Amino acid sequence: MTAYPALGPEEHRLVGGWAERDGRRTLDEVDRRIFWLVTRRLVQRGMAHGGWEQLYQDPRDDRYWELTFPEGSLHGGGPRRLECVAALVAREKYALGAG
Repeated sequence: MTAYPALGPEEHRLVGGWAERDGRRTLDEVDRRIFWLVTRRLVQRGMAHGGWEQLYQDPRDDRYWELTFPEGSLHGGGPRRLECVAALVAREKYALGAG
């Protein structure tokens, strides 16, 4: 699996999309980077709406990141979106304890 760069302090949102590969529609590099980040770098902290919304935390800077699937009606959920969310929002939506 390809290693991707960690999230930089200037990044606040990553939005995956579609790409054409060998005549087929497939998920793009941004989507692959999001998948890599949530499986290799970020720590899962919670889930909402049956898992279609997931909360992660970056152990390097403690920022919270919400993973969603804007095209969730598609098979497999379609491209991913990873967006930085405020700690207060994360605690309220995902019922996290203070701290």
